[in-house]
Amino acid sequence: MDLSAATASLSPFLLGVLASVIAGFLATTLGAVPVFFLRTIRDSTQNLMLAFAAGVMLAATFFSLLLPALDQAEAGLGSRSHAAFAVIAALLTGAVIMHLAHRYAPHEHFGEKGREGIDAGRLARVWLFVIAIALHNFPEGLAVGIGAASGDLGSGLGVTLGIGLQNLPEGLAVAVALRGQGYDRSHAFLIATLTGALEPLGGIVGAGALAISAGLLPWALAFAAGAMLFIISSEVIPETHRHGVERGATIALFGGFVVMLYLDVALG
Repeated sequence: MDLSAATASLSPFLLGVLASVIAGFLATTLGAVPVFFLRTIRDSTQNLMLAFAAGVMLAATFFSLLLPALDQAEAGLGSRSHAAFAVIAALLTGAVIMHLAHRYAPHEHFGEKGREGIDAGRLARVWLFVIAIALHNFPEGLAVGIGAASGDLGSGLGVTLGIGLQNLPEGLAVAVALRGQGYDRSHAFLIATLTGALEPLGGIVGAGALAISAGLLPWALAFAAGAMLFIISSEVIPETHRHGVERGATIALFGGFVVMLYLDVALG
């Protein structure tokens, strides 16, 4: 089946939204299904899965977002060095926005970091956890929406597949963490599914921005890359280096990176 022909009838906006639904909602839901069969999951196993996901996200950030952003910016500005400065500015903007969101939005991680943000103590714990996942999922959805709506099939497939792969273990981690907090299997699965449903909101924003102006593409790609890189460095990688599995987590990160690198090349 020719994927290019199959998607030709869809508008870039619809492609972006559809890709974010697949990578976010469907992948997270599929990942949460084992909660009906597993009573718990070892911390070391969860950390290794997160490390693999971090490697996937790193590769998708560089090869499906930053490199296309540089190419698009160079085509518009006519200079590789000017394009690099513009992409760096958008990259840092995305990282700063995510830093501010994590600093001020009330949320909680199930782990050693505990509650963060303003007035975090005033919200029920489950909602703090949902907000924490939303802070991860929105930039992921943004990246998928922008990549899929960019018109570059290889970039769109790469970032969609990359985020989808990392959402599989994330869906399981969310559901198992909720089970550990006393929620029954059905409620844990439902809440995990709902956190995945937050990702298409980012896809709508990203694809919608490109629908308004295609000239925003290089800046949008770089902005999404900055947001993703912040999440990977600030949240995902530190979590994988707990519980004494640092070496295994590093190996798993390399595994995720090379798998996504190969898939990105194979997808063109």
